[in-house]
Amino acid sequence: MNKIKIAILFGGCSEEHDVSVKSAQEIAKHIDKTKYDPVYIGITRSGSWLICESPCPEWEAGECHPAVISPDRRIHGLLSMQNNACLPVYIDVVFPVLHGRFGEDGSIQGLLELSGIPYIGCGIASSALCMDKSLTYLLASHAGIAVPAFQILHPEDTPEIDISSYPVFVKPARSGSSFGVSKVHNKDELDTAVKAALAYDNKVLIEEAISGIETGCAVLGNDAFLTTGEIDSITLSHGFFRIHQEGSPENGSENATFTVPANLPSKKQEELKETAKKVYRALGCKGLARIDMFLKEDGGIVLNEINTLPGFTSYSRYPRMMNAAGMTIPQILDRLVLLAERR
Repeated sequence: MNKIKIAILFGGCSEEHDVSVKSAQEIAKHIDKTKYDPVYIGITRSGSWLICESPCPEWEAGECHPAVISPDRRIHGLLSMQNNACLPVYIDVVFPVLHGRFGEDGSIQGLLELSGIPYIGCGIASSALCMDKSLTYLLASHAGIAVPAFQILHPEDTPEIDISSYPVFVKPARSGSSFGVSKVHNKDELDTAVKAALAYDNKVLIEEAISGIETGCAVLGNDAFLTTGEIDSITLSHGFFRIHQEGSPENGSENATFTVPANLPSKKQEELKETAKKVYRALGCKGLARIDMFLKEDGGIVLNEINTLPGFTSYSRYPRMMNAAGMTIPQILDRLVLLAERR
């Protein structure tokens, strides 16, 4: 049987570069070499594309050479630059293991659509919509899904917050892993929080702080045929969830404890799963996504955010939730490749 040649993209220009490298390392550790012939393409922080031997921590220092995905559909793959020659490399499928900007916002998906190469994950439109939290909330609420109250702020705008609304979250509209996010308890903290968010995006959300249990649901599939992992829950000792900015998340979070499956009644877990699938379909997601939600004290479910390329690190929630439902990373990869080929 011929192996499937899979290009695994990692790194990238976003603030989530390091998380992406860690995700690719975990995928490289688990990918079935009897089925797949992986080609690793690292993207530096400055935007250079390099074929490398593996996504190891020091991948840029290894033996690398430039390569790009060709938008020419006749190539159906890479253009690899070696010895002053440009060589085509046929690729069956691409896994863009790229988190945040230029990975989850529709940018790389646009290039892959031009190339005609099947790829894992959401398409252009759903990637862009889910990356922008304000658009996510508008579409989700239109579909009858509860979302936090929010206001959009641009650099020239003055925030208008009623004193009774605090605490609020201030966050970049289009960023991930809690970069640039602040919990604001009073007016005196607001300007600093807005400036922190504007460092990552020129569109900022000021969002209602929902009181309740933070939960997540891993979703896998296309259209009507969706599989979910077990619901997880996050318990915080202080602050808010920002594990990807911690010093050594592989050794456990500084302020968060994860429970999978969540210690919730089975009926409520099923309701969370059905809500996650409803969100997934409403935003047009394909392949995979992690749907984060709040479970309020009165039992209501409120959407938090959608991650269209969730982390695959050793401490990431998506593979942990799927594993609790009986699906290993190799099995997830098999399913994702099949879904990409059928999209």
